Amino acid sequence: MSEVINNPVQWFRDAAPYIQAHRGRTVVLSFGGESLDEPGFPSLLQDIALLHSLGLKLVLVHGVRQQLQEALDATGHKSDYHQGLRITDHHALSTAQQVVGSARVHIESLLSTRSSQTSIHSAPLRVTSGNFVTARPVGIIDGIDHLHTGRVRKIDTSAIRQQLDAGNIVLLSSLGYSPSGEVFNLTAEDVAVSAAAALGADKLMFLMECAALSHQQDGQLIDQLNAKQAQLLLQNHGLEEEVHTHLKSAIQACEQGVARTHLISRRNDGDLLRELYTRDGAGCLVTNEIYEDMRSAKIDDVHGILDLIKPLEDAGVLAYRSREQLELEVERFTVIERDGKIIGCVALYPYADEATGELACIAVDPHYAQDGRGNALLHQVEQDAKTLGLNNLFVLTTQTAHWFTERGFEQSDIEQLPVAKRALYNFQRNSKIFIKRL
Repeated sequence: MSEVINNPVQWFRDAAPYIQAHRGRTVVLSFGGESLDEPGFPSLLQDIALLHSLGLKLVLVHGVRQQLQEALDATGHKSDYHQGLRITDHHALSTAQQVVGSARVHIESLLSTRSSQTSIHSAPLRVTSGNFVTARPVGIIDGIDHLHTGRVRKIDTSAIRQQLDAGNIVLLSSLGYSPSGEVFNLTAEDVAVSAAAALGADKLMFLMECAALSHQQDGQLIDQLNAKQAQLLLQNHGLEEEVHTHLKSAIQACEQGVARTHLISRRNDGDLLRELYTRDGAGCLVTNEIYEDMRSAKIDDVHGILDLIKPLEDAGVLAYRSREQLELEVERFTVIERDGKIIGCVALYPYADEATGELACIAVDPHYAQDGRGNALLHQVEQDAKTLGLNNLFVLTTQTAHWFTERGFEQSDIEQLPVAKRALYNFQRNSKIFIKRL
């Protein structure tokens, strides 16, 4: 983390609000079995131990898919698959129990070693595991009996919370148990999503081998998606198998009430800390937006947009727009709708010939102005502009110059505007001109 080395004091100051905000929060962290054999795994566990020292309540979910496959290959045993699930026969289940036990000991031993280097308390870091996951058989699908392959039926939240409140890290594996004593082979993703949902976790974090998500057009990383956007990406984008699996799990987590799911690369040293303790993060956040959604505006939104912008027009903050004008230009707008009410809007007017665009009519309902929605609207316009191949954004403002300069805009002059916009410039309003390079 070069930013820490170059300016450790400033980095700590910037991280302090996040340290305070995350203290006492419950976070479920999931990583695949292949991570256990990677050179960077001890460092990853060191960061996890550091999170515990900073007051996070951690539930770790580990997989063993790679170790199980290697152990089965060593004995010449072949597994069948159906719809991405291993058909777990008796031999595969017995092998899974062995590799899960080995993985658990490996993780616990590394955490015990690393805790002495990172913990700010004198007490040692404790890791607990047990029969916290009740499972049921997958059963017969398309005429195929999945044998000992299972799904999560219930999470013992009371027992897990008791361990977390006692200051312990809880370690869950991909094995579950039925009330009759049967053992089932589960997917780590199923366990992680179920645990996060049942515990009401503040965050679910999937640590992946590859970098997170990128736009198909320009390859730029996607740092945030809502559940609807994630579903569209899942359907229309040729994703790597691992990313596809975790993005699908993130959507399931949203549907089950988990507010924030993060997809992070575990290969980049320090990304876990960056994601939690820096403003820009290091991965992709998939958010749960049940009552609130950011989307393209439609004709039915005109009345709500007018209600939102009228007080700002009356105050001279925004230029006046008639209903007729807004109806003609509504497709230029992005809105935030909360429980049926328009609480935010912004417009993008592209000037494609000059590779620039105008950001206009950005507004947020004062009752919702403190939760970063203005930043979200600006971010959306920037992403839309990049998708259109624009290099710059400009804005004309009379009263909000500081807000834009704090977000990377620089003051300019009328000569830097597109020719068509220059001809329409209102000298009576005398708006200041700001430009941001994308």
